[in-house]
Amino acid sequence: MVFMASSTTHNHDRKNCSSMNLFIATIVIAFRIYCCNGETVIEPKGTPDSAVWVVQLSDLHLSVHHPNRALDFTNLVGHALSFINPSLVLITGDLTDGKSKDLLTMKQNEDEWVEYRNVMDGVIERSGLHKSLFFDLRGNHDSFGVPVVGGSFDFFSKYSVNGQLGRNRSVNSVTLETKERKHLFVGIDTTMSAGAGLRGPTNVFGHPTDQLLKDLDLELSHWDSQSEKPVTKISFGHFPLSFSAPSSSGRTLKEVFLKHSISAYLCGHLHSRFGKNLKRHHQLSNRFLSLQNFFQFNVHQNSFESTVNCSIGAPPQEFWEWEIGDWRKSRAIRILAIDRGHVSYVDLDFKSGAKHAIILPTFPLDSRFMQTSSWHHNYECQSVASSSYETIRALVFSASPVESVVARVYDSRYGDLVLVVEAHMTKRADENSRGNLYVAPWNYKAFEDTSPDRFWFQIESNDIMGRSTLTELRPFSINGHSFRLSWSWKEFFVMGCQWASLYYPLLWSALGFMFSFLLVPKALLFFQMNLYTYRNFIANKGVVNGALWILQELCRVPTLWFGWIGYLFYLILFPWFMGQVFTEGKSTVYMTYMGWAVETSNGKGKFEWVGFPDIMVLVLPHILFVVLPAILVTGALTAERAIYRERVLALSGKKKDDIDLNSRRPLLNGNHNSTISTLHLGKRWIRKLLCVVCLAICWKHIMNCRNLVKAYDMNPVLHFLGYGLSIPLLLAYAVSKTRNAQ
Repeated sequence: MVFMASSTTHNHDRKNCSSMNLFIATIVIAFRIYCCNGETVIEPKGTPDSAVWVVQLSDLHLSVHHPNRALDFTNLVGHALSFINPSLVLITGDLTDGKSKDLLTMKQNEDEWVEYRNVMDGVIERSGLHKSLFFDLRGNHDSFGVPVVGGSFDFFSKYSVNGQLGRNRSVNSVTLETKERKHLFVGIDTTMSAGAGLRGPTNVFGHPTDQLLKDLDLELSHWDSQSEKPVTKISFGHFPLSFSAPSSSGRTLKEVFLKHSISAYLCGHLHSRFGKNLKRHHQLSNRFLSLQNFFQFNVHQNSFESTVNCSIGAPPQEFWEWEIGDWRKSRAIRILAIDRGHVSYVDLDFKSGAKHAIILPTFPLDSRFMQTSSWHHNYECQSVASSSYETIRALVFSASPVESVVARVYDSRYGDLVLVVEAHMTKRADENSRGNLYVAPWNYKAFEDTSPDRFWFQIESNDIMGRSTLTELRPFSINGHSFRLSWSWKEFFVMGCQWASLYYPLLWSALGFMFSFLLVPKALLFFQMNLYTYRNFIANKGVVNGALWILQELCRVPTLWFGWIGYLFYLILFPWFMGQVFTEGKSTVYMTYMGWAVETSNGKGKFEWVGFPDIMVLVLPHILFVVLPAILVTGALTAERAIYRERVLALSGKKKDDIDLNSRRPLLNGNHNSTISTLHLGKRWIRKLLCVVCLAICWKHIMNCRNLVKAYDMNPVLHFLGYGLSIPLLLAYAVSKTRNAQ
């Protein structure tokens, strides 16, 4: 294993290399340490030469309001790490929760950070692993309200493992080295301003800077010209790429990852509530490029290419993005292994308690999550030694001695699973081994097939206490055909949509629709090209006639129409509200649809927009679920009034100018049927339903305003400007104005 500092600080690392080696050598005698080109290299003893494995955890959300999260972490994780014995432990963000009990105020709580430090100290001690093997990263919760990195509210730098060990850069890397291969792991901190950040909820995106992307590019290329051994590259961070904004120059993390053909990007942030299939395959392609900037509709980006051109040399550029889930509720832990360059993982659920045994198959790979193009290219071009295919392999981690491990292969060609191979696996290790790698020989060529899910395999282990552990059935494809997966709608919503790119198109589309809704019928009415009324609609039914009639009815209430036009221009041209976005300081800043106007660090009175596109979590719900429904329901109210007026006129038999439309008396005295009809007409059930909708919109808007008051310490009178009162006032005016038939 190699501990490699960021390449941007190599000179500093060279000066400290000797002292660091001495420090670690006095504590961790199980590792050999040396310097290579200014880098500290640590090689663990006893690891199988062909495989390394790491553990990933994410979204711990340790909270003073939920002590069970820390308690379970202490009791379960330390014990599991003690027999898994990983080479690294990666904790990818949201270490603490930073939320009040009502979930509305989001800023740092030092008590939670003290608890995190104490919990990690206990876990490290119980695991028997050295502290330097633990890498923790900031998540958005860990930067809520932090005004500046290194300030009094930057508790991550004070209490995290990375902070205590001086890993304060945005890019940190570590390399695991065996006799056969180097395994480069690069962690990235893409939180807002790389550690500082706004209070939630306008702090949900990763914000890689151009400098960070440059450093990341340099780190991922470090061993390219310095190592005779092959290099497998893994990156890890908090934010999935669907919630990562481009840099100021428009560069993205995806571009850097594709350039270096990393094997996988490990992340968190989304939690398991959106689904357990939050995985995404990325591949360099020019087809439908503009659409792919906004959407990816399935887990796999591109269709499988059956033909391979071995003369090209390198396989297509690709990588996997694997979101882990969360510890907060799901108690999720991941073990990821790299076996002869093949990357595999198993996700575990510790909600039911500790595991007595864990099995991670490392070959053959799951055809759902393999590097399809690379695998197929390497297999067809025979660029990988055949010895890597000749055995079934699995890592078995057990708290008790293992008595037997059996691999079973099934054929599903005829619909049912038919057992075709049952092989007893033997432990491949020597007396210095740190892990239990089990292998079984097989004839891999017998399983070449164009179907990615014809063959399935499963591994079973039994320990000395008679307990059995089974892996899930996994499809595999020797020759690199991938088993296609589809997202559920929730999984597509959070993984398949590139929200940073979608924000402005969604915003301007919604605003454009609302302006058209108001301006087009007004123009038709003003130029008298056509008058759309309820009578015309009855005579010439049609969707267009009906829509234009409803829209022109809204235009016939000038105060309401101008009110909505003015409010839309207000949302575009003026601040929405003001609030405090940092934990400390008394400065109040304002927010527009472009972000928060925060004074620059040079202190010269200049402002910069911060929190883009994070503010979409406030802007789009307000536009789409408050403003748009409010305009539609007011249009419906004016249309309902027009229907009511026409029916009253038809029932009375009088002209519009001859009737007292406000009168509550029967319109045709002595006509019993007409009196009944008038009473029935007076109920106006549609209007009552629309009034209920108005109340629902007002309630939603008021609750949103209440949440903002709590989140940003606002004064509900002074800081809301026109944002808070305009919607209720316009809806109240619409209800009042359409009460009578006039």
